[in-house]
Amino acid sequence: MDKVGIPRNIFYYYDKDIVETFLSELKIPYIVSPHTNKKILEDGLKLASDEMCLSFKIYLGHINYLKDKCDYVFVPRMCNLGSDNQMCTNFMSAYDIVNNLFDIKILNYDIDYDSKHFLKKGLFKIANELKCPSGKIRKAYKVALKTYKDKKKREISINEGNLKNNKIKILIVGHPYNVYDDFIGSSIIKYLKQNDVEVIFSDRFDSEITNKLSKKISKELYFKFSKENIGSIIYAKDKIDGVIFLSTFPCAPDSLVTEITERSIDIPNINLIIDDNASFAGLETRLESFLDVLKERKND
Repeated sequence: MDKVGIPRNIFYYYDKDIVETFLSELKIPYIVSPHTNKKILEDGLKLASDEMCLSFKIYLGHINYLKDKCDYVFVPRMCNLGSDNQMCTNFMSAYDIVNNLFDIKILNYDIDYDSKHFLKKGLFKIANELKCPSGKIRKAYKVALKTYKDKKKREISINEGNLKNNKIKILIVGHPYNVYDDFIGSSIIKYLKQNDVEVIFSDRFDSEITNKLSKKISKELYFKFSKENIGSIIYAKDKIDGVIFLSTFPCAPDSLVTEITERSIDIPNINLIIDDNASFAGLETRLESFLDVLKERKND
């Protein structure tokens, strides 16, 4: 059977559990690109235009890694989860960009709630493309959905529990494809944990709650994931000591949302914007100073 390649960036950090379980249940072989490394980064920089954010440049590097290692590369298109929950242009244009840059076969589906294109319909589409037995597809989807929901429930429970301890608690406000990527966010999280900080993650709360809470900062904002990010600050504000905004250059939605949010909250915060020339040495100095401020405040 044909092998599917899954890029370890952008969409991966939102749908990996449901997609990988779905493929596994249908006995479809797949390969996930490795954690971001120097080669993947450099390949992405060569392929991308200057206007693309670093996150998407890295995504293209992951596509490049997979191009000759599988039969299909998985590249969905996400437009919206409703009229008030839009995606950024990279989510909407990923398929078209990849299709124009690479000579590869793409497994694709659209997520567009306004046009009644849902995840279930998309997964059924790719299963049919790969000629999976129709009787097994529905069962595979049920298993995949349960796996996704169970893991999400565990992550939320752990995140909520970590809000209750006595350590210095810092909320990382960023998209999961930045926070958990080896080049962008992993070293920051590692540094904080080494310094006895409890790291709280903005994407590990009930998204329906954080989405609604975002209106306390901005009622006009319509980017789904941005709303959930800033809503997490309102949700956790009385239990955290500080906030780290983490984004990549030049992300337009994040630059706008961070600016609005910083002016609306009374919580110590720093804004870390990572570009392709970033070194952890410079970030470490800023993080060290930020932790010193939080420790002083906690002692007082």
